[in-house]
Amino acid sequence: MPCQGVEMVLEVTSRRPEVDREIKRRCYARGGIPLYVLVDRDASTVTLFSEPEDGAYRRRRFVPFGESLALPAPFGFDLETAEFL
Repeated sequence: MPCQGVEMVLEVTSRRPEVDREIKRRCYARGGIPLYVLVDRDASTVTLFSEPEDGAYRRRRFVPFGESLALPAPFGFDLETAEFL
């Protein structure tokens, strides 16, 4: 998958959430995409994966729906999730 120039991927879980949580996450990390944001409808959370290294993301932060999630540079804003409730 061509990933050059992609700074972030944001996805909402599909009917097969395990693909988004595991397979796609690993693919994006292998591609070196700096940030992966996953809106997990089943878990009612938003997770930010960052710092890809050796095919995995080293950092993970999550918030429940209703709380804000700070996105780092180059975005530098808080993702508000209250509307996800």
